[in-house]
Amino acid sequence: MLKPLLCAVLLGIAVPAWGSAETAKQPITHEDLWLMKRVGAPSVSPDGAWAVFSVTEAAYSEKDQVTDLWIVSTDMPSKAAPRRLTGTAGGESGVEWSPDGTRLVFSAKREGDDTAQLYLLDLRAGGEAQRLTQLVNGARAPKFSPDGKRIAFSSSDYPGAKNEADNRRIEAERKARKWNARIYDGFPIRNWDRWLEDRKPRLLVLDLSEAGSAAGDPRELLRDSALVREPGFAGRGGDGGDSLDATWTPDGKGVVFVASTDRHTAAFRFTSSNLWYVSLEGGEPLKLSGDDHSWSQPTFSPDGKTLLVGIDRKSDKVYMPSELVALAWDGPKSGSVTLQRGREITRGIDRSVTSFAITPDSRTVYFLAEEAGHEKVFETGLIDGQPRLAFDIKTGVYTNLSVATASRRPVLVANFESSTRPPEVVRIDLARGSHVALTRFNDAKVGTLDLEPPRHFWFTSGQGRRIHNMLVVPPGFDPSKKYPLFVVIHGGPHTMWREQWVTRWNYHLLAKPGYVVLLTNYSGSTGFGETFAQTIQGDPLRTPGAELNEAADVAIRDYPFIDGNRQCAGGASYGGHLANWLQATTTRYRCLISHAGLINLESQWGTSDTVYGREVNNGGPVWDQGPVWREQNPIRYAAVFKTPTLVTVGERDFRVPLNNSLEYWTVLQRQQVPSRLVVFPDENHWILRGDNSRLFYQEVHDWLARWLGSPGSSSGSMP
Repeated sequence: MLKPLLCAVLLGIAVPAWGSAETAKQPITHEDLWLMKRVGAPSVSPDGAWAVFSVTEAAYSEKDQVTDLWIVSTDMPSKAAPRRLTGTAGGESGVEWSPDGTRLVFSAKREGDDTAQLYLLDLRAGGEAQRLTQLVNGARAPKFSPDGKRIAFSSSDYPGAKNEADNRRIEAERKARKWNARIYDGFPIRNWDRWLEDRKPRLLVLDLSEAGSAAGDPRELLRDSALVREPGFAGRGGDGGDSLDATWTPDGKGVVFVASTDRHTAAFRFTSSNLWYVSLEGGEPLKLSGDDHSWSQPTFSPDGKTLLVGIDRKSDKVYMPSELVALAWDGPKSGSVTLQRGREITRGIDRSVTSFAITPDSRTVYFLAEEAGHEKVFETGLIDGQPRLAFDIKTGVYTNLSVATASRRPVLVANFESSTRPPEVVRIDLARGSHVALTRFNDAKVGTLDLEPPRHFWFTSGQGRRIHNMLVVPPGFDPSKKYPLFVVIHGGPHTMWREQWVTRWNYHLLAKPGYVVLLTNYSGSTGFGETFAQTIQGDPLRTPGAELNEAADVAIRDYPFIDGNRQCAGGASYGGHLANWLQATTTRYRCLISHAGLINLESQWGTSDTVYGREVNNGGPVWDQGPVWREQNPIRYAAVFKTPTLVTVGERDFRVPLNNSLEYWTVLQRQQVPSRLVVFPDENHWILRGDNSRLFYQEVHDWLARWLGSPGSSSGSMP
């Protein structure tokens, strides 16, 4: 029988060509954006043959959302499609390969679990993963020992708990008590959207049987130590719910981990995290680092001779780039890990390291770092420390780098995404300076959408700084038409607009009704060097605000399709701060949008979950009333507020708490400025729920339409 296509050709029947008018691309919708499959960070097997990663099948109702582990061959091109490894309710995190590449351990909350526990999946035997732990406060961040016979992991203890039975008793007592109060004796008390608890981190080791099950109860490595009794003892991220960033020593006789002992001083100084060592036999942990820097991600080279560590240096600056330091390892020695003994192997590029991995021969470190709107692959010698760009890219970003530890040749796997393509898993081809896609979960959907790549441009600001920008045009773009301009401001401030797929402020969905979107990497942005990121210390709003206006002027001058008479601006978090500063300093914009933006530096300082960095950035404590507190505080200019503003906020936001949005709303109403307030009771600093996100975009589009009108017209209300 002839195949249908061949029959059509022989019979003279017309066959539609790919990319013809019949397959015209469509504008992106919120459903397109929200329901894209979300591909997580890959973890490559030791031999480099396979990569495991998570895939979230999003849904508007959280109960219908599914997250599972998948596996794919790393062959180039891949010889087989990815296949699903797990299929139960709840997602998996902290996925770790066994040294022989036959098993996976991860943390997951499954049926019957009150909190996430450790599970072991035997890839040879197949079937479902087996639960390894059943702890009151859960288990997370598992790490296989070098021989694969043990797993180190983190959990937490209630105050005064001497064993797991105590934790269970204390939990029951807390659930049974009739009063409800939070009581604190020190700072900090909140983090993002949660009140910090009084639990302390635990570090445990679990022995595995020959069959791969737990061989007895986990062993405590830190309980009853002087370290745990320190008032500021905490893991990375804050309280007992966070991990201790542990890794096994090469001989398998101990664990190196990261812990803070000064978290309780966060109200009046920058805190630090140090490196510690504890023997598998227990005993008092040994402090390895003898300074106040913040160390992280301890990683041993495959040959066991080098300890590679991330470091954020302590200084009087609110921003310091994350660097890598290589230290010769000859066993644990108190205070031996210092910068004097270490080789600074990434400092030469003046970029902040995001993720890194060491090659199997223990000679080269590959790492990712931001640069001018992209995240690129760099390499440096573990011994000579001469960092350089591995190859350049003109579009997109790489994230979540993973390198095989026991392959004959380097196998590098990562996520890759761009503003027109959601993240997928790729294998990086160093020889060709490119990558090969290992997954294509969203190709079919993306292929139907009208998504033009952004236009990049630079200009020199009034202060002589080179400022990078991206310009995104709407679907169905016609350069002969005139389009209103929407200036969208990134948060941080120590981040940057990246050429990547974004869910919360998707460039193309914002542009969809017919707006040109301008994305400016103002002073303070990362990816342009340490000095550039530090320039806003003592000048948090004035210069960045001026650069946003300058960027709009340049865009209007150089792109004839922009209607300079119709401009609005908006942003979230620090972008919201700057939107509020534009309210105080210019009337050029027909409207503003402020999500989670401060209006009052003083009340923001007093109610946020982080305070000391704000004090340093503003030149001293609020009661000294230095120039920044007086001259760059938007609320002090309330008498001149005139620009119509949409104010949105999550009620559970502790980073820029609700009070700042309410203060802004009150001032706008008092000054009779057209304004609209949208409060999301169930959201935090971000709008994360599907239906709330859809409403947020609708509110933004409605507000822009009210004041900007439609493309090709001069309509829209004037303030």
